[in-house]
Amino acid sequence: MNEDVFNTAIRKFLKEVGVTSQREIEKAVRDAVAKGKLKGSETLQAKVTLTLEGVGLKHEVDGKIALG
Repeated sequence: MNEDVFNTAIRKFLKEVGVTSQREIEKAVRDAVAKGKLKGSETLQAKVTLTLEGVGLKHEVDGKIALG
């Protein structure tokens, strides 16, 4: 296994996950505020599940996102 190639691939994947996830969260929250489903001062529970086929990895991260 080439460690440099492996680390570069992981970083590229995680960057894509981070950027696209942030966009989707921002869009969903803005839409919910616009529709009156959220006031904009809540703290939302968040959860991400990462799976990696072939090695049986399932990693969950729980957190909170404060809106105001």
